[in-house]
Amino acid sequence: MNHRINRLLVSILFALTVISPFASLVTAQNFPKVRVDADKRNFVSPAIERKITQIQSVIKDPELAWMFGNCFPNTLDRTVTFTQKNGKPNTFVITGDIYAMWLRDCSAQVWPYMPYMKEDPSLQQLIAGVINRQAESVLIDPYANAFNMNKEGGMWMSDNTQMRPELHERKWEVDGLCYVIRLGYRYWKLTGDTSSFDSRWLDAMKLIVKTFKEQQRKTNQGPYSFMRRTERAIDTQFGNGFGNPVRPTGMICSAFRPSDDATIYGYLVPSNCFAVVSLRQLSEMVKSIKQDKAFANECTALAAEVDAAIKKYAIVNHPKYGKIYAFEVDGYGNYLMMDDANVPSLLSLPYLGYTSINDPVYKNTRKFVWSNDNPYFYKGKAGEGIGGPHVGVDMIWPMSIIMKALTSNNPEEIAACLKTLKQTHAGTGFMHETFHKNDPANFTRSWFAWANTLFGELLIKTEKEHPEILKREY
Repeated sequence: MNHRINRLLVSILFALTVISPFASLVTAQNFPKVRVDADKRNFVSPAIERKITQIQSVIKDPELAWMFGNCFPNTLDRTVTFTQKNGKPNTFVITGDIYAMWLRDCSAQVWPYMPYMKEDPSLQQLIAGVINRQAESVLIDPYANAFNMNKEGGMWMSDNTQMRPELHERKWEVDGLCYVIRLGYRYWKLTGDTSSFDSRWLDAMKLIVKTFKEQQRKTNQGPYSFMRRTERAIDTQFGNGFGNPVRPTGMICSAFRPSDDATIYGYLVPSNCFAVVSLRQLSEMVKSIKQDKAFANECTALAAEVDAAIKKYAIVNHPKYGKIYAFEVDGYGNYLMMDDANVPSLLSLPYLGYTSINDPVYKNTRKFVWSNDNPYFYKGKAGEGIGGPHVGVDMIWPMSIIMKALTSNNPEEIAACLKTLKQTHAGTGFMHETFHKNDPANFTRSWFAWANTLFGELLIKTEKEHPEILKREY
């Protein structure tokens, strides 16, 4: 469908929506209009507009409904640039107030829209464009976490690593490559379309596995190192850029966390758990789509090796909680006991498909990470949740509250999370990176698209699984 026609249709749909009885209820509450005007949106999807109207119609709390209408479409409204390249869709997705595309963020940002692709061919093309762009990015540099739209360089070109002008940043993060696989796998499962999974995509996938194997560091430290001139220790790496020493275990070293903060012990457990899931998904894809049994078996074998290492080295005995997952380990017996709000996290393991919410080790881990025994758990007048070193002490990430709800089947727990999220957006109608535990008006990043769409994902899941929760006012 022509993009201008698509915009016109949604403008009409938007006009119909604003004169609906529900829209009058929202207006009566005097909530400000904070969503960008329909004719100024980067991309519009009738299917997503219909979903917004449907979900808002069942949310009793008008403020929560207003927040959903702002947050859920935020990625489409403002972050995507949809084009054609070499005759194929190509989509560049910025993270929000930083004009660059993170492999992790762009995957997570479009994730909640995927169930509606069959209703909207343009939306399906947009997401196919993300898959194509990601494969292109991996082939440029599998060790980079964030990319520029073109070759404009940027503020981190002076980093002591193999920078190039296509890269925004070159922090090696296992999870970024996992997200690439995760997005492609779900797209394939939901659409059956294999047009994006061409020879270049296969080359990118083989490079991902090659990179994972290099970072198992069985015989050497591998080709990647990173150092930055900075006052922030979390923005550079130890050991002349290679990180603290690790003993080979079968797990994969990650120089940085999903927060873009440096690891202390190289085996970041949540990212290795994510890699197990992703490698199994990739094996299924290449076996079915490409009939490449040898590569499929290579993926399966690597997943089994990493999983066995997790079970051997990453589950530790906590004196209070029993057997739990450590956050990071080094193979020498050292481990770090904490969790970080960014996903993958220990809290998010069921969300990513690694384990069940009823798994005893996960249940113990969950109790630990949502407690004062986790050094990055904060509780104050405004709410409680997990933070991390990236922003610092007493700053709670709404993402952690959303993830707690997404990994819960307890209606009261989910409702409590929604209440906190409603009370901590500081009147903006959007999720933020963090807020202070005692003062929601003290927040970081007014525009953080991943957190916005994740919030939308939570409300859609809640409407499907626990609709009674949305019939309350908070």
